[in-house]
Amino acid sequence: MYAAGKEGKVILAGAGPGDPELITLKLKNRLADADVIITDRLVNPSIITDHARKDAKVILAGKQGYNDASLTQAEVTALIIEHASAGKTVLRLKGGDVAFFSNVLDELLAVQENNIPFEIIPGITAASGASAYTGIPLTARGYAQGVQFIAFNPNSCFSTEQWKVIATSTDTLVFYMAAKNIVELAEMMLRYSKKPSTGLAVIEQATTIHQQVHITTLKNCAVDFALVQFSSPSLIIVGDVVKLHQEFNWYKSNESGTVFNELEK
Repeated sequence: MYAAGKEGKVILAGAGPGDPELITLKLKNRLADADVIITDRLVNPSIITDHARKDAKVILAGKQGYNDASLTQAEVTALIIEHASAGKTVLRLKGGDVAFFSNVLDELLAVQENNIPFEIIPGITAASGASAYTGIPLTARGYAQGVQFIAFNPNSCFSTEQWKVIATSTDTLVFYMAAKNIVELAEMMLRYSKKPSTGLAVIEQATTIHQQVHITTLKNCAVDFALVQFSSPSLIIVGDVVKLHQEFNWYKSNESGTVFNELEK
């Protein structure tokens, strides 16, 4: 319980990609200490139910792209400062890792400006979770020696030179927030020299019981996925490593499993 005179604190933490067992021991301990938990939509609710104090105040922050009902970043930041300034331990809980394509910088600046103590707890990002739960190593000898993490959404504006660098890279490419414009993504990759037979995997709700994997090639993406609406969150992996899924896929979700297209033939 909150005690009078207690100094407030902010904990910025990643809750992992969805499987509730994929949280750190440090996060588990901080959940038990927090007075206020401000959680994103993609955080598995059972993580809070199983580990937070029963008297903790839980605030659903939303933060869903393209959803006007979500709280704005300014509103989320204001909630953090309000409760921490009142002397409470505030746990700001984000899906995946706290520093991968999140607005952690806005929150860091706010707590710093208000002289509020803070700590950062990393989490397993969606790319690591999707890679592990699909048997697609992001780097592998003979397939890819590097990996790039790229945010690509309908508001992204990449220059021609940027597309050339991305499309000619031999690295594995992992795209966050790209499922809504996947056909455009494939078209741009092909236009700037990525080979048509390059594998492309879409992983829906990675590491959860609802995980589904859809595999095709850049060449066939427009046909295979033109009318598909992928559930959120979805991650896209592009590269030769996608071929490894067929051999090393070990995780069986409650959904229909992998949908193969050209790579299976």
